[in-house]
Amino acid sequence: MSSYAPAPAPLGRPTYVRHVVLGLTVLIYMITYMDRVVLSTTAPMIRKELGISLVAFGTIQSAFNLSYALFQIPGGWLGDRIGPRRALTLIASWWSAFTALTALGWSAASMTAIQWIFGMGEAGAFPIATRSLSRWMRPSERGFAQGITHAGSRVGGAAGRNVVAFLMLAFGWRMPFFVLGLVGVLWAIGWYVYYRDSPEDHHRVNAAELDLIHSASGGPLKRAGAPVPWRRILSSHTIWRISLMYVCYQWALQVYLNWFPTYLRESRGMTLAQMGFYASLPLWAGVVGDLAGGWFSDLLLRFTGDVKRARRTVGVAGFLIAAVGILPATFTPDPKASVAFSCLAFGGLELTVSVSWAIPLDIAGDFAGSASAVMNGLGNLGGAVSTQLLPILVAAAGWSTPFLVTSALCALGALIYMNIDASRRIALDHPKSAA
Repeated sequence: MSSYAPAPAPLGRPTYVRHVVLGLTVLIYMITYMDRVVLSTTAPMIRKELGISLVAFGTIQSAFNLSYALFQIPGGWLGDRIGPRRALTLIASWWSAFTALTALGWSAASMTAIQWIFGMGEAGAFPIATRSLSRWMRPSERGFAQGITHAGSRVGGAAGRNVVAFLMLAFGWRMPFFVLGLVGVLWAIGWYVYYRDSPEDHHRVNAAELDLIHSASGGPLKRAGAPVPWRRILSSHTIWRISLMYVCYQWALQVYLNWFPTYLRESRGMTLAQMGFYASLPLWAGVVGDLAGGWFSDLLLRFTGDVKRARRTVGVAGFLIAAVGILPATFTPDPKASVAFSCLAFGGLELTVSVSWAIPLDIAGDFAGSASAVMNGLGNLGGAVSTQLLPILVAAAGWSTPFLVTSALCALGALIYMNIDASRRIALDHPKSAA
């Protein structure tokens, strides 16, 4: 009797369900930023109609940022606990409803309350979306995946400014809120229908794609519901360093996201139509930065096998470009030159973001939602302070001051990144959690 055993049959060509999952995640990142920029883009018209001062409007925007920061950890925990499919469906429906309800605001107080509840809902979006990719993306794809998702958010912000400006000028400032609220609800329905928390549960994933995913991760991961090891996450030096770095990033981001249109209108003398176009340009530069940062970091990782160097190199370079680029953008007397240098600065800033969000995946794996929530929560506290403090700095010392502070914080971010080690994985409760 022959002892010959036939070789296993080839698995065939892998399916591409993980790419569709990535595409859906990119869409929700786009929608989150479209929802965020609608308030800052409509700010001049809202302030005029409702009689809201610059400082009071800062309080409205800060309410979102503060709520968004405080509910990051509950949002990330929810995704780790019940799984991204149900969690993202729930919170996307929540914040989309309050996006639409913003159109019914009648005063600074009502706007502040609505923005607070809106921030509660959107807080879990990025941590849960990060968690949703942890089971689908291989380690060598994580930088690119984070790059393309955050690029999607900047596309949403840039295109959103143009769409919002058109709807605002054609139908008034309330219409964009209704339209974008509906878009978010439609996405939530599509996500629940298509996405599954594990590739094994998706009927369109074939054996070859499962093998491709598991060959890099060491096999299937545990299902949602495992207790989150908060003590180990919070005792990680890397978590605290990336969180402090992210305070610097979020401060700078909120300056451009919340105040750049007002800056162009009030300091550079642009019309509403010009403002909508030129305020979108740094966000388009950010798209390039997001894609380039993730791509280059993954390229370095493939060639060197050194995740610490791959993440650190891009993070330091991005912050330094931002710190330097802000200076000529602030001091040039030419409004268009200022926008051009702002594009350079914001593009450099965005080089860092895909790498920053890849690090929680590198070090926390199946608990990346909770780990990234700590980073994003503390970072957004810096964003909330930035949003509230900027109009006070402007009133006291002019528009140049907040940009100079932002340049200094970007330099600090580069210094912190030099001490971040993405190879220091958190010791979690099960051996496959770091996949």
